[in-house]
Amino acid sequence: MTLATATNEHLANISNTLIYSAMAVYTLAFFAYIAEWLFGSRSKVARTANALTATPAKSAAAPAVTVNKAGGTAVLERPKVVTRSASGARDVPDGPGAHGGDAQGDLYGRIAVSLTVLAFVVELAGVVTRAASVQRAPWGNMYEFNITFSTVAVAVYLTLLALKKNVRWLGLFLTTSVLLDLGLAVTVLYTASDQLVPALHSYWLYIHVSTAIICGAVFYVGAVGTLLYLFKDAYENKLASGGKPGTFATSVLERLPASASLDKFAYRVNAAVFPLWTFTIIAGAIWAESAWGRYWGWDPKETWAFITWVAYACYLHARSTAGWKGRKAAYIALIAFGCWLFNYYGVNIFVGGKHSYAGV
Repeated sequence: MTLATATNEHLANISNTLIYSAMAVYTLAFFAYIAEWLFGSRSKVARTANALTATPAKSAAAPAVTVNKAGGTAVLERPKVVTRSASGARDVPDGPGAHGGDAQGDLYGRIAVSLTVLAFVVELAGVVTRAASVQRAPWGNMYEFNITFSTVAVAVYLTLLALKKNVRWLGLFLTTSVLLDLGLAVTVLYTASDQLVPALHSYWLYIHVSTAIICGAVFYVGAVGTLLYLFKDAYENKLASGGKPGTFATSVLERLPASASLDKFAYRVNAAVFPLWTFTIIAGAIWAESAWGRYWGWDPKETWAFITWVAYACYLHARSTAGWKGRKAAYIALIAFGCWLFNYYGVNIFVGGKHSYAGV
């Protein structure tokens, strides 16, 4: 065994250790997010929902509120309760997240975010060390793609937080899926460090695959927002019709932003990354011409990449069509993300082709 080989194996072992360490810290972050949701107070949306589900007799009998003001008293009438937030309106204020604005919940939330940052740094170090062990970009097989994908997904979340966006509600769902992703990577998808197949030796690897990873991470964030929008919209619809949702659904959904805000968030995220996905497909075609002498050959990976592009294009078009806003468009968005997932997992594992670099 040469010194270079021994060094590369040592770096690969360090990378594995860092990935497992990141999983441990993500687990701690997961429990901190759980604590935030359990011990945080209810948001303004929740208090509005509680007023909506009060019995008519109880609501009618509720007295006006008397407060002290400048040495005297003032009487405040019972506020009008609005059923739900309409798109572009702020009649039902968004909850700030799971903590609901109280000190205890906010403390758990800040601890959770801090642990998420630490886990992200450790995982990023694991990805970089993996790259050093093979002396190339760490995107040559599904294991490397998985660990890089989850790292970028967390980076998207932390970037939104750094930009002061109200997305801390995303943390619990993100850490859950990242742990599942890394668990799948280190068990089913793990591949020892190795060199690339000849077709991948190109600078287009850094352009095409890196943009594909970024797009996938952002599409994932948009899919989470879309899925939560569907649940929150159903919750608000039930309240509007006079129903009373179950205790578990209420305890979770009352801590999310209003459905209109979730819908807007998912749309903006998907719309922002769609041009990059278009570029990813074009870059892949250029790379295919360089590697195989043709721009497009309807390889399974190429075909499903195009299907995914069409699905997201349909979603964006549906959003601009008056009759296809809201839930109908959300279903298309989830189908589009399902196409992306199949393009990654299904095609790589179950379908043969020129892009079969799963390594499993």
